[in-house]
Amino acid sequence: MPELPEVETIRAGLAPRLTGRRIVRVDLNRADLRFPFVEGFAHALTGQTILDVARRAKYLLIALDSGGVLLSHLGMTGRYSFDPEARAHDHVVLHLDNGVRLVYSDPRRFGFMDLIAPGQQADNRFLRGLGIEPLGNELSGAYLADKFAGRRTPLKVALLDQRIIAGLGNIYVCEALFRARLSPLRQAGTLKGARAGKLSQAIRTVLQDAIAAGGSTLRDYAAADGSLGYFQHGFDVYGREGEPCKHCGKNIARIVQSGRSSFFCPGCQR
Repeated sequence: MPELPEVETIRAGLAPRLTGRRIVRVDLNRADLRFPFVEGFAHALTGQTILDVARRAKYLLIALDSGGVLLSHLGMTGRYSFDPEARAHDHVVLHLDNGVRLVYSDPRRFGFMDLIAPGQQADNRFLRGLGIEPLGNELSGAYLADKFAGRRTPLKVALLDQRIIAGLGNIYVCEALFRARLSPLRQAGTLKGARAGKLSQAIRTVLQDAIAAGGSTLRDYAAADGSLGYFQHGFDVYGREGEPCKHCGKNIARIVQSGRSSFFCPGCQR
């Protein structure tokens, strides 16, 4: 599933080509993705001018001149492309006023779209309750220590709680914990002081580094222009079970926590 760096890379690729463009026609090639399209979806978008393309957590938010917002989640295999050729699994096509087609394709259809009425973004069912942005000024060691105080949940699991930090996913939590030299098994409530500060900085830098690398391409991910990410070539722990740690030489371990694989170095992470 695309995580925050991949979604941010896609946003950055879409924004300059969509901003200021008018949607002249919308083709829906099926009635649903993960969820059914809202009634009148295509009609509501037709004639709208796109004002901005933003991101909240792992959601793309396309602002329209009506004041509404087109919300999009990519799920496991969703992808946007400016593609003149029809392909299998093309489910939504936005025809723009300059003749360009923005195509949303999704073989597994775990992605979804929603239309947010003007002024209703804060109350949207997918956005309300989300925590802070990990690249925003609110993330700090003090924030993490406060939110995790008294929690016996493993640190890795707590970091994936979208109500605390929105947009963090499995790959980058594993990598951030390694950079901070913290075990995924550590109780969240023990995170205090300098350790908390080091983790907040590790979260920020690993996401920034991944965005600079265009994200991580493991299976289906590609940016809107078709380019692949290459941050995966620099993974310290993720997907490296049994390989030697680049820092201490001990073998990278893999465990399962809440149904997700956690990769870590038993020598470096405590």
